[in-house]
Amino acid sequence: MHLSEHESPKGKKVSLFITCMGDMLYPETGMSVVEILEHLDMEVDFPAEQTCCGQPAYNAGYWKEAKKVAETFLDAFEESSVIVTPSGSCAAMVREIYPKLFKDDPKNLPRVERIKRITWEFTEFIVEGLGIENLNLRLPKHTVFAFHDSCHSLRHTESKSASRTLMANIENAEVVELESAETCCGFGGVFSVKMADLSGAMLKDKLDSILACPAKVLCGDISCMAHINGGLALRNSDVRMQHLADFLAGSLKNNENSI
Repeated sequence: MHLSEHESPKGKKVSLFITCMGDMLYPETGMSVVEILEHLDMEVDFPAEQTCCGQPAYNAGYWKEAKKVAETFLDAFEESSVIVTPSGSCAAMVREIYPKLFKDDPKNLPRVERIKRITWEFTEFIVEGLGIENLNLRLPKHTVFAFHDSCHSLRHTESKSASRTLMANIENAEVVELESAETCCGFGGVFSVKMADLSGAMLKDKLDSILACPAKVLCGDISCMAHINGGLALRNSDVRMQHLADFLAGSLKNNENSI
């Protein structure tokens, strides 16, 4: 789905979709998203009825069950004007897969069409939706960063360019390109469970690239963080992957008068 089909989010309340992995493993990332958006004078709410987008069931071939979970999502965000999520894969699920799940459902298809036009990945929301490229942040010292781009973020959202735009406009931040940055880390949700050996081999290649890179901070998507950070910990590396929202929120604390 091209972003030109999105409704303008400017001046509208934002509903945070934290995702199930975010809720279980990285709830602080959701809080970071809220901090950034509130810093940009956005009103943010959190629909308490939200659960999962249904992607795990869909990827495992349980489309009927995935549709039931998706219906819960539609109900939870029925009153939302804008939905923002720190996960490219979940944004892609809502925007690209929901229309397929509900294509023969005349009752819910109009709801799906509306929902997909108001759902954004976090970085693309700031840069493409709000038109903000510079958060006027400054790091206390020169720091080198790299990005690992998740598969869904590369193919279904504008977060690759948006995340680099935001980072490039932070004073004292240098972005270097990770070798094989666009190569999958091997997580893939259900894939890492069903094809554990292959997933582990893919992770090994990704870790080799990360550890050969001069960057000591790696930024990326929630869905890849647990997989990559687990591998880095097993290699006793002090390099860690974090979500860009966490980095930006931490930087805000040192730039209280930034905007």
